[in-house]
Amino acid sequence: MSPLMTAADQHAFSSISGAAVVSVCALVFTVASFWWLNSRQGRLKSWEPHSFAATFTSSLVRLRLPLVLHNTGAKPIVVQDLRLTFPDEPASHLPLLWMSSPSRLQPGPGEEAKLPAGFVVAGREAQQLFIEFEAPFPGLVPEARDYKVQVQVRVGHRKGWRPLVTFTLRTNNIIDPVRYAVYNNAPLELTKEDQQKADVALLELLDKQEKNASTQGEAKQRDSSSDDGNAGTDP
Repeated sequence: MSPLMTAADQHAFSSISGAAVVSVCALVFTVASFWWLNSRQGRLKSWEPHSFAATFTSSLVRLRLPLVLHNTGAKPIVVQDLRLTFPDEPASHLPLLWMSSPSRLQPGPGEEAKLPAGFVVAGREAQQLFIEFEAPFPGLVPEARDYKVQVQVRVGHRKGWRPLVTFTLRTNNIIDPVRYAVYNNAPLELTKEDQQKADVALLELLDKQEKNASTQGEAKQRDSSSDDGNAGTDP
């Protein structure tokens, strides 16, 4: 075989190899683009709410949040459940559970409240929802200060609870903790006068909670003493 023919064959082989590489790259790009646009499993994102509705008593903590849920992927995500926790508070033994999905943020008569039910966030879409969380007989009654809270979610394609959004809940903006009302979650929202009212109202609530706990303890002691006395008179 002549050297000229060998060089021609090598050039032809190089051309075929280059075309094959280009074809393979184009195929990989097409498949990856299709997967990214149509089949990629994303995640849910949410953001700190600008406002909230709340009522705090010794027997009930209730929070209503306006949440925006965004699906970053192409495939739909099924939301099965939601809950709210105070991760930095040792006294908060139980999370606040998802109790209803109201039609608005402002509590009041005539509002449409739906019981918790799973829902779907379509791919690359966002939904705004009003979620009401509640804990009867809570271990923690929030005071007038900032709290770190976390909304957790259970989704259909994953197991267990996963963090959705962590943010600062500014309960020092609450003027009357017993009245179920809407408050701004922005920092430094209250005037000094409103802040003093909020502090006084929360101190009264905590004092009432301590008195109730003390009364219950005394009642248990009396019941225990009565039981001991009755046991001593049995034949």
